[in-house]
Amino acid sequence: MAEKYATVAVSDVTYWVDRPYDYHVPDKLSGAVLPGTRVVVPFARGNRRAEGIVLRILDKCDYPKIKDIEEVLDDKPVLTRAQLDLALWMRERFFCTVYEAVRAILPAGLWFDKTGARQVKDKKLEYAKLLVLPGEALALAESKAKKSPMQALCLNILADVNEAGTADLRAMTGATRSSIKALETAGLIELYSREVFRRPDYKRGGQASLPELNSFQQSALTGLGELMMQDKAQAALLFGVTGSGKTAVYIHLINNALSAGKSVILLVPEIALTPQMLETFSSHFGENTAVLHSSLSNGERYDEWKRIKSGTARLVIGTRSAIFAPCENLGLIIIDEEQEETYKSENSPRYHAKDIAKYRCAGDKALLLLGSATPGISTRYEAEKGSYSFFELPNRFNEMPLPDVSIVDMKAELRRRNSEAISSFLKEELQKNIENREQSILFLNRRGEAKLITCVDCGYNYSCQNCSVSLTYHRVGNKLMCHSCGYTRRVDDSCPDCGGTLKYIGDGTQKIEEQLGNAFPDVQILRVDADTVAKAGSHEALFERFKIQKIPIMIGTQMVTKGLNFENVTLVGVVCADQSLFVSDYRAAERTFSLITQVVGRSGRSKTPGRAVIQTYTPDNQVIRLAANQDYNAFYEQEIKLRALQGCPPFSQVFSLSVCGADEHNVLSCCQYIKTVLLRELAKKPNISVLGPAPFVIVKVKNQYRYRVLLLCSPDKEIRMLISQMLHHCNGGGFGGVSVYADLNPND
Repeated sequence: MAEKYATVAVSDVTYWVDRPYDYHVPDKLSGAVLPGTRVVVPFARGNRRAEGIVLRILDKCDYPKIKDIEEVLDDKPVLTRAQLDLALWMRERFFCTVYEAVRAILPAGLWFDKTGARQVKDKKLEYAKLLVLPGEALALAESKAKKSPMQALCLNILADVNEAGTADLRAMTGATRSSIKALETAGLIELYSREVFRRPDYKRGGQASLPELNSFQQSALTGLGELMMQDKAQAALLFGVTGSGKTAVYIHLINNALSAGKSVILLVPEIALTPQMLETFSSHFGENTAVLHSSLSNGERYDEWKRIKSGTARLVIGTRSAIFAPCENLGLIIIDEEQEETYKSENSPRYHAKDIAKYRCAGDKALLLLGSATPGISTRYEAEKGSYSFFELPNRFNEMPLPDVSIVDMKAELRRRNSEAISSFLKEELQKNIENREQSILFLNRRGEAKLITCVDCGYNYSCQNCSVSLTYHRVGNKLMCHSCGYTRRVDDSCPDCGGTLKYIGDGTQKIEEQLGNAFPDVQILRVDADTVAKAGSHEALFERFKIQKIPIMIGTQMVTKGLNFENVTLVGVVCADQSLFVSDYRAAERTFSLITQVVGRSGRSKTPGRAVIQTYTPDNQVIRLAANQDYNAFYEQEIKLRALQGCPPFSQVFSLSVCGADEHNVLSCCQYIKTVLLRELAKKPNISVLGPAPFVIVKVKNQYRYRVLLLCSPDKEIRMLISQMLHHCNGGGFGGVSVYADLNPND
């Protein structure tokens, strides 16, 4: 038999050690070692057993001494050739190891625990099948009624249904396991196991017909349908005001794709939106729909993955990680609310779902559709250049007007001696809605009772012992919490430094809830933030309460700003519009505009016109003014000129080289080295900017100092190789006690 060799990517190695390793395939394993299968190999000098994945099979190997593969872990490949290529591409683009990419692609249920057992096993249930005719079964049941009544009851049921789960039989009849086995021994039934899928528990919509489209929606659908049927990869932007009916266009386009035998992936930015999406889309596509997101159990996620891989489900709805769904014959990927930063992974591999979607669409000659009422500046620029096709829905689908927006100057409220976070005007508007039995949503992107506690005498404030942030006060439990590392402590009765009086500064969702409770004592108020969601079990439970019980007021953080459709909501209040505007991020204006526009769009989506109140300390700020007018085009024209002057995306790409370590001096020394090398090696390249070292917004987290160097450029292979070499040098011992990682466009 000819010798065979395999190139293997090994797990549990660092980026600077990660590379393909060649191994010999023993004859006894030659038929089982295939590209995409996981194997156990001896690794490094100590020959420790390490898991690996086979990348390719070779007929020869140039190394004189080569180790044998020890064991094959999979009966058949878990990754296709296309998925292996994707993992290798991710390594080069996102500076991660191959195995980190593989772990992102595969569900957790496929991995093994420390004992070598699979974390999740296939779920199988035992069934009983009748082997005699129904009439004979009824006659036998009658004869057994006195001596074996449980067997008789089982036969009566099986005479009606022919087969049933043994657990159901026992529950319905009270029969024991031995009674059912006796029927098998007598040759009256057959017992067998059948695999069943653990399905996520969500509200499934009843069968519904395709929604009617207006002329703008129909025009967009026609154009998108033509793009989807072309035999090449395409990308398009669907820009529509909030409530314009983008979802209806998605439904028709998905129906066309499924009818053509293609698969579809639909991404949403928040888990909170997934249940509502599932109810809507399951009413049109039924069991053809699968869901993937991080709130599923490992078993549910694994079984949904199997349904998708087998072709049982060809429409996948989920959050960022659903982009890796193992769809065959992919025809369409939709990214809803494409501007959202939740599509960017913060952990290695630091991928953006949009980049993975582009890669997959290129390979499958599929259509990538980006949808939003507030597209990212870079996305809108690509459409303007013609790189993306562009379709617009300028009006709400039901011809209802956009909400009437009022801006409240909070400085004037202070002059009127109102120091609360809710203005007098917003309270009046809330009162009107309460009287009219209409609902209201208030948005504040800060949970907790107060941002910080300080001493009025000496200025002392509580800081985290692990991070460079102030602790946030939470009324429940009377505790202070760090939202960066989770550190908590009790609040003192007086200043621990001088014994002075403590003052609570800044308002969070808990504080707003308290103020509204005082203003409207007999009105039910629902708070939706990370604290209440954890108690309720899910976002869905809270949103369902708000909808069914028609709770007058809902206060929430960012999770209430987008994708939600409540017909009775006619008032939206933005409590602190300035909060995200003045941060050190070139996307600050874009994010603020998007947040305000999206949350205002939750109002007046049905038959009653909507209103919105924006509270701000900078009422003349152009971003807030344009958001109040829902004028995206004017905002884009203003912002794209500023980006061009700054040289920020879309006119360049940003590489962030981040350095973390317990010794601040070492961290800064490493940053300075990185900057020096970049300036020296890229001196002859045009349009290169190197910025930093600069601290993160929160410079210290979990006792680790964090600084970074930014490289603004048009990336090419030479630049990527240079960054990779610096990661190898800095992490491989060039600087003691630091960790360095690279991230492409970290703010996108």
